[in-house]
Amino acid sequence: MAFTLPDLPYDFSALEPVIDTLTMQIHHGKHHGAYVTNLNNAIAGKPALESKTVQAIIGNLAGVPDDIRPVVRNNGGGHANHSMFWQIMAPKGKGGGGEPTGELAAAINSTFGSFANFQAKFNEAATKRFGSGWAWLVVKEGKLSIGSTANQDNPLMGEAICGLGGTPICGVDVWEHAYYLKYQNRRPEYLTAWWSVVNWAKVAEFFAAAK
Repeated sequence: MAFTLPDLPYDFSALEPVIDTLTMQIHHGKHHGAYVTNLNNAIAGKPALESKTVQAIIGNLAGVPDDIRPVVRNNGGGHANHSMFWQIMAPKGKGGGGEPTGELAAAINSTFGSFANFQAKFNEAATKRFGSGWAWLVVKEGKLSIGSTANQDNPLMGEAICGLGGTPICGVDVWEHAYYLKYQNRRPEYLTAWWSVVNWAKVAEFFAAAK
């Protein structure tokens, strides 16, 4: 098969108490696992797609046959989004939390005025995303910007398709399955807690690559 479910870079319980163990188990094994299975089934027997990265596939949806494009958009996006999501988190105090440093910190301060302003704008994008979706920090033409997408859309799909373009370097999942067992309808509370497990070293790696 073309794609596999990546292992988490930490234990299911490692992000407690911010994200509970059961949510991590269901989110990773059931939800992300289903995206991988559905994507593989959709592109099976199509070598031109099976040989590509998921980022390359969703970055050129026009190159996906019409009959499978919606399935590839939803499940390819889900696979790409979650693969990044797991990487940009780490246990609190063990790589997770704090603030970015170096060039990423300088870019955030230059673009948004301060880290606090950046957090506020990012939280606003995540809170105001109606229904299921994601909030993103992206690099576009060398500059940072914040936006959100619906469902499992990814900025790599382009502004014409999902309303946001650029290379994502940080994203937060605001589908209810990402937080409902612990936070129920309190999405802002989930977002506030989430910052304490963001792995800024990994985000900085994505930033350097995106530039």
